[in-house]
Amino acid sequence: MAEHHHHHHLFHHHKEDEQLVDAAGAGFDYRKEEKHHKHLEQLGEMGAIAAGAYALHEKHKAKKDPEHAHKHKIEEEIAAAAAVGAGGFAFHEHHQKKEAKKEYEETYGKKHHHLFG
Repeated sequence: MAEHHHHHHLFHHHKEDEQLVDAAGAGFDYRKEEKHHKHLEQLGEMGAIAAGAYALHEKHKAKKDPEHAHKHKIEEEIAAAAAVGAGGFAFHEHHQKKEAKKEYEETYGKKHHHLFG
């Protein structure tokens, strides 16, 4: 039988007990899910910022280019809708992240850091 060697690193230490086994026998890592939703939340936030900035850019172009103002106004509205959608996605992922954290804490208990006493 092969021996398993456990390497302990300063920053990349993974606890084996943090992986749960669900009813089907597959492992489930709540911390990994939480990080995944955090990443998607941040992507949604960046999308909302970018689309909002583009909407403002098109609004400015509509004022500066009266000949094509209608086209710029339509693009502004599309970008504004995209910004709202991206913001909604970020909000959704924020709640998914909180849910994953709650499930982790229900499973393993809250981690209390006694920094001030």
